[in-house]
Amino acid sequence: MTGPRAGRSAARPPATARCTIPKAARLEFGRRLRAWYRRNARDLPWRRTRDPYEVLVSELMLQQTQVVRVVPRYGEFLRRFPTLASIAASDPAQVMEAWEGLGYYARARSLHRLARLTAPALPADPAALRALPGIGEYTAGAVASFAYERRAALVDTNVARVLIRVFAPRLDPRTPRGRRTAWAIAEATLPRSGTVAYAQNQALIELGALICTARVAHCTECPVNSVCKSAAAAGDRRPRAGKSDRAAATARRDPSASADRVVPATRYRSAAAARSSAPCRAASPPTAPATRPSARSRTAP
Repeated sequence: MTGPRAGRSAARPPATARCTIPKAARLEFGRRLRAWYRRNARDLPWRRTRDPYEVLVSELMLQQTQVVRVVPRYGEFLRRFPTLASIAASDPAQVMEAWEGLGYYARARSLHRLARLTAPALPADPAALRALPGIGEYTAGAVASFAYERRAALVDTNVARVLIRVFAPRLDPRTPRGRRTAWAIAEATLPRSGTVAYAQNQALIELGALICTARVAHCTECPVNSVCKSAAAAGDRRPRAGKSDRAAATARRDPSASADRVVPATRYRSAAAARSSAPCRAASPPTAPATRPSARSRTAP
């Protein structure tokens, strides 16, 4: 991903949507995505742990901060505060001091408040996590999936972009209807097993960081272009052998490789055109103002 996250995790718009994605497309999408991830996943420190506290720290740090900055600070922070209980026992000023340089200090304040409420352990249920200070719907799903391997969907700005490009390219993922549809697609394509859902959620994040970026969609390099409606519309469904793996390797070495080529990736149609072709039909129109979605900074270090 090319841009930093917003200060809060992406909130799900109030109405729901129903998806009619064919089963064969859902299964092929998941299989191809996870196979690509197994070959191309970056070795990031928070992917080596299932500790809920450590996963939460990484998710909070990655809001509004790029991966290349988070990697060293993540280890430093955990050495100083190795457990949720150690955060709870500390003075807020100490936590803020350890957070210095990452910016958006509300994240550190929320972490301290959260620790005082929940130490020594975080809940596993996404709804219980969502009720804690500083945890939005995306972060609740991420902790439930990445720490507890719960079957939980997660959608931030970058995941929404991938899902909308693949399954509903006429929608704008930045609108309430687009975000509502992205959540519905995420849930419709989520594997039944929590363990497999873990891999698929990580893979969605990775695809958005390395291939399906905000500035350019590398359709000919994408592992899921055989089921992608955007790729079909562009006539880019035939990847050259090994191209997606090479592109991912380049992006892992050079963060700018997938971020600085300013090529329009998607042009969103009018609302009327979107309503006529979206695979997920909204159950009711949006009734609340748009909330600022999360823009996860998953650019390769």
